[in-house]
Amino acid sequence: MPANKLYESLSSGASSTLTIILLIFYVLLVAAQWKIFSKAGEPGWACLIPLYNVFVMFRVIYGSGLKCLLLLVPLLNMIVGIAMWIRLAQAFGKGLGFAILTLLFPNIFTLILGFGSAEYEGPIRSFI
Repeated sequence: MPANKLYESLSSGASSTLTIILLIFYVLLVAAQWKIFSKAGEPGWACLIPLYNVFVMFRVIYGSGLKCLLLLVPLLNMIVGIAMWIRLAQAFGKGLGFAILTLLFPNIFTLILGFGSAEYEGPIRSFI
């Protein structure tokens, strides 16, 4: 078997495996966000609709989904994005350490909030 054919077959198998792993991880993240919304009393299916899921996430975190419009303001959107992950952890009763880890590793800590024993405590009242 020529080297080109061997390389093509190996790279094809590796990319297929990686695609399957990423697809499984994505499904887990959607399920975790569904659980987060359900814990907060929101419809879980909202995580499936682009842009509406951001609106619902802000409603879970802040009590008002309209604050998601702050994401449209350049530079302010970075601050709002950072605050969003920290406030999400706080809305579920987690401390500052967990909040910082949620900011640094949002996918992993979304899984922990969704599938863990964290209870929703209510929206955070603040400007950002």
